[in-house]
Amino acid sequence: MVTSEQALDLLKRSGMSGYEAKAYVALLGAGEPLNGYEVAKLSGVPRSTVYETLGKLVARGFAFQVSEDDTVSYVPLPSDALVGRIRRDTSETIEGLETVLPSIGRALDARVVQHLHTDDDVVQRTIDVIECARRSVWLSIWPGETAAYKRAVTAAADRGVTVFVICYGDASELPGRIHEHRFSSPEVVKDRVGCELSLVVADHNQVVIAGRTPDVVWGIWSDDPVVALVAAEHVRHDIALQLVANRLEEAGLGDFWLDNSDLEALRDSATTINMPFRDVG
Repeated sequence: MVTSEQALDLLKRSGMSGYEAKAYVALLGAGEPLNGYEVAKLSGVPRSTVYETLGKLVARGFAFQVSEDDTVSYVPLPSDALVGRIRRDTSETIEGLETVLPSIGRALDARVVQHLHTDDDVVQRTIDVIECARRSVWLSIWPGETAAYKRAVTAAADRGVTVFVICYGDASELPGRIHEHRFSSPEVVKDRVGCELSLVVADHNQVVIAGRTPDVVWGIWSDDPVVALVAAEHVRHDIALQLVANRLEEAGLGDFWLDNSDLEALRDSATTINMPFRDVG
């Protein structure tokens, strides 16, 4: 259920001040013209600033004055018109920034590693990486991440970016070449690595590497092409191994996978790695 708090937050994110958002919501919910006193009473905007606030809404075209019997009242711009106006303004702003900012910016001489500390940090930075892709996106992810990245991955595929995905579960809602891990179960991988490890690489020049446990989320973003190359090759080889495994399953690959001493040594060595993020509180 949508709440007035959600509406206020979204309006503020669209560019309204807190008082402007409160006054607009009060006008929208009234269903009739309101004078300044009534807007202040319903919205919580101080009476000392309510007329200034209403004046700003009128100046921006988000509200209108209605005069009757020498009384000035206010009505809101209908919500569908407001949304359309914000959409047009935002689109024009973005198009302008796409034209102006590249002419100002200069390439960084140094490569950057940014540490990510929350799930929102990881998700937003990953979407940034996907949206920057122009040639290819490589994703090694978990089923719980597909919904967060679906829109960005779909948009990337629509603009001609080649998408490769390998997932520890179902990722069929994503476009591109989708592969599912079968020989290394999610439970075994999480026990070996200590987290749900994810990698997302764009054009071999940006990467997000992240880990999730029930208690901790961590990650890094980097524009170092060496880091991005290693991550992309990890995903590429994981997909290639899965394709080979699928082809050779009838030839007894399952027994070989479980019983080969060299593979067992690789699995044992992985479990001895000290993962410092396990102790992060």
